[in-house]
Amino acid sequence: MYESAFGLTEKPFSLTPDPDFLFLSDSHQKALDHLLFGLESGDGFIVVTGDVGVGKTTVCRALLRQLSDRYVTSIVLNPMLTEKELIRGILEDFGAEAKGGTKKDHLDALNRFLLESAETGKRPVLIVDEAQDLTPTLLEQVRLLSNLETEKRKLIQIVLIGQIELKAKLSMHELRQLDQRVTVRAQILPLDRKAMRRYVDHRLSVAGAGGRQLVTDGAEKTLYRCSGGVPRVVNMLCDRAFLSAGLRDAGSIEAQDVRRAAESIFERGWRLRRMLKTFPKAAAALAGLATIARTGRGA
Repeated sequence: MYESAFGLTEKPFSLTPDPDFLFLSDSHQKALDHLLFGLESGDGFIVVTGDVGVGKTTVCRALLRQLSDRYVTSIVLNPMLTEKELIRGILEDFGAEAKGGTKKDHLDALNRFLLESAETGKRPVLIVDEAQDLTPTLLEQVRLLSNLETEKRKLIQIVLIGQIELKAKLSMHELRQLDQRVTVRAQILPLDRKAMRRYVDHRLSVAGAGGRQLVTDGAEKTLYRCSGGVPRVVNMLCDRAFLSAGLRDAGSIEAQDVRRAAESIFERGWRLRRMLKTFPKAAAALAGLATIARTGRGA
């Protein structure tokens, strides 16, 4: 709706992943390098964690584009499955036939596929997204898949990608065997302010901005304060802020546009945060109430 007002050829801040808009910060690049190293070594589990919206899917897509033909991949996007459904889904994603109807039938078929892949020089990779949602039972089943190996190497490489809760889950006593097999760990962090600026400029450039300065310094400062450098939130705020600036026929977005975007997106939550910043005693009181509610007693 605002592309023509700013002379853009396409929407720069869509929430849908688009490889043309790929931007890797230092944190994203480091995570990608860890993934590539772990797959090349072919030993142990690889775990990548990060908070909501920091770009875990972006890194995963970048990884898939860089893998050579010798890798074959199976990607589990919805881990809310039974053990049997998980194994069958992995098989089907690898393009293997799941003969029989029992879990053992599926495991036997998977083992055959992995052995055949090893004989032809292929390296199967299982990527589990949203891995924090796997139950301990399913995580243990995934660990057992890593037992499939030849005398020289594992038959399957496993990558777990999840929110920061995945760290806590892997530290559970019943999952200590899996945790001990993790050889590569990486964490994706939010963008710092300089990286956020490069991120915004990159997306605008791809969308046809041609190097024009469409985000003022004040808007950038407010954008970082409101988003915390989380790319998904940056996209949401920028999309709404550009719409605001377009409606008032401005040549760039100002701090007021970002504030309006934040109020529109976060609504009462935004106003509450602003109130708590203005009245620190109220913030302390609410924190005390939260402690009482959580523990059942006063601080």
